[in-house]
Amino acid sequence: MDRLRRFPEQGVTDRAALDAFLDSQWVGVLSCVVDGLPLAVPMLYARDGDRLLLHGSTGAGALRQVASGAPAVLTIFAVDALVVAPTTFESSVNYRSATVRGALQTLSDDERGSALDVFSEVLVPGRTGEVRPPNRKELAATLALSLPIRPDGWLLKVADDWPATPAEADADEDVWSGLVPVRTVLDPPVPAPWATELPVPPSVRRLTRPGDA
Repeated sequence: MDRLRRFPEQGVTDRAALDAFLDSQWVGVLSCVVDGLPLAVPMLYARDGDRLLLHGSTGAGALRQVASGAPAVLTIFAVDALVVAPTTFESSVNYRSATVRGALQTLSDDERGSALDVFSEVLVPGRTGEVRPPNRKELAATLALSLPIRPDGWLLKVADDWPATPAEADADEDVWSGLVPVRTVLDPPVPAPWATELPVPPSVRRLTRPGDA
């Protein structure tokens, strides 16, 4: 695993904690160097065991670069709370962040379809059973990649604490401080204009009402 040099006490070495965090998020930033210049692209991802799956258009320049073997890193970040301290200097955020680095592997034609199904099932479980599978033209236009989660290729950092006390911050005792939690929720689904008369499928209902069949 990478070494955490700043606030090393916030580093988490438990692989199960990494998996739980990766599974709780959808979006990361894929970064690499192309022709000597930095390149960073926000992307959806899905964890499949000991690898992360990414996909995009075969015309995407960033994906072509990493597919050709350029070293890459995927960064995932989640803000959990605003930390309102007795001073602005001490104020901060509670957050979780992870980086997974390595060389991405291009999936073969035989693997691509099943990998895209896994990707879809992570985002909307059950959806692949409600719609047709990708056709040959769609698969040919899609580049599917995997990023292995190697024991020495990831880092997880968790900041989860109360703000500094007035004494620690050299502040007045009568200044309020505390946490303002931040959360992400899924609101009820909104049908497309052409689907207003159709029932919401089970896969979509379960996103906001997990107990639904």
